[in-house]
Amino acid sequence: MQKSIQVTGLHKSYRNLHVLKGVDLEVEKGSIFALLGSNGSGKTTMIRILSTLLPPDSGQVMVNGHDVVAQPGLVRQSISLTGQFAAVDEILTGRENLIMIARLRHLKDPRQVADDLLHRFKLTDAADRRASGYSGGMRRRLDLAMSLVGNSPVIFLDEPTTGLDPEARIEVWKIIREMARSGATVFLTTQYLEEAEQLADRIAILHDGKIIVSGTLESLKKLFPPAKVEYIEKQPTLEEIFLSIIGNNQQQ
Repeated sequence: MQKSIQVTGLHKSYRNLHVLKGVDLEVEKGSIFALLGSNGSGKTTMIRILSTLLPPDSGQVMVNGHDVVAQPGLVRQSISLTGQFAAVDEILTGRENLIMIARLRHLKDPRQVADDLLHRFKLTDAADRRASGYSGGMRRRLDLAMSLVGNSPVIFLDEPTTGLDPEARIEVWKIIREMARSGATVFLTTQYLEEAEQLADRIAILHDGKIIVSGTLESLKKLFPPAKVEYIEKQPTLEEIFLSIIGNNQQQ
């Protein structure tokens, strides 16, 4: 299977704080990969390095076949990034935000690109309203739509549903699944373990600067102590697996 992202021996420090301590991971093309970790574990640092916003101290990082240090321009041409907070221009309308990004990407017929995405993300009725008047869910949908302008093969989503209500979160989940179905590789970080459980083909847990476990949800379930059988077998949730793995690692 072709790899969209390959990270080997990645280290990153901020002054005396060693955040990433030899991270290794691979992400298959066209898959959804979820990176989990506690606050301050280095998830956002990982995203920033993978998207060329932050240089690594050492190690090799390849995105879509390009080295983030030696070929940052080629990496940027092949990725989209949605951060924790929606990066929309609130003075512009939804349509104008999308047209602006399409023009920056030098696409033909920016207005048609914008109209297609407005329809896809169910924003057509609000297309000509200023983004400042959008709800949190609408603003996040617009932000995700902007990340799809140009059909980037690799999409980074840093906690894409933070602050959204349950209904808006489920709507964003549908969009993320659609991204992967269209052939894009989606790399997301999240604080919502249910989100990773619902979306991810593979899940990795970043703890104390290292990836301590990585695999499918089913393979992670096998790391959890066998369920006590009374009337029915209780299947562990991803939250229980996460806390169990983190706790065991701290005891070691």
